[in-house]
Amino acid sequence: MAGYRERRARLPGAVVWARTGVAEFELPVLPDGCMDLIWTAGRVVVAGPDTVAHHPDPGGGEFAGFRFPPGTAPAVLGVPAAEVRDRRVDLAELWPASRVRALFAGVDDAADRPAALEAAVLRRAAERPAPDPALGRVVAALDAGHLVRYVAEHAGWTARTLHRRSLAAFGYGPKTLARVLRLQRGLARARAGVPLAETAVGAGYADQAHFTREVRELTGLTPAGLLRGRG
Repeated sequence: MAGYRERRARLPGAVVWARTGVAEFELPVLPDGCMDLIWTAGRVVVAGPDTVAHHPDPGGGEFAGFRFPPGTAPAVLGVPAAEVRDRRVDLAELWPASRVRALFAGVDDAADRPAALEAAVLRRAAERPAPDPALGRVVAALDAGHLVRYVAEHAGWTARTLHRRSLAAFGYGPKTLARVLRLQRGLARARAGVPLAETAVGAGYADQAHFTREVRELTGLTPAGLLRGRG
């Protein structure tokens, strides 16, 4: 039987999660601006930032994951986000296999694999330069609904620089990131029981029809369909 649980990680803004199996009719993984590092069956996979919903293959198996907040995984992994956008890539294809084995050797036999995966990620993060704090401010400004032009000006960047930095950190440009963050704002309000028309306006959409179109484009489902499954 499929099951999922998560908790806050010791890296600010990150989440450690675990799941057993994927149900055949499970709702897809929705775009959220994040990247994940996933252990399964002795492999470590990088789940890049999604621009559309991702449908995991149904079946059994154990998974342990570490979800990085937007813009932080490339600094830790040393891989530009755009390189893995909309992809699931074995980490051994991005790093030397010996480095993957050395860092994650303890996960396979650990009694608590999510905790072991988290410990490995924290060791790696301690060896790497911290993500540029300006990227966090970009995420916050876009999530607050500010226009891309405003975000670039207040970061002290040109629009071209913001786009280039966004591709490397988030996997796509600031306009796409803003759409993804707005989607998550809207769905959070809807799941909290806010009526859809009010949800749409409060999340930054023109109206409920606009909200419905965006949800369908990014997830393949309607807001009602997602709410029925609480995805």
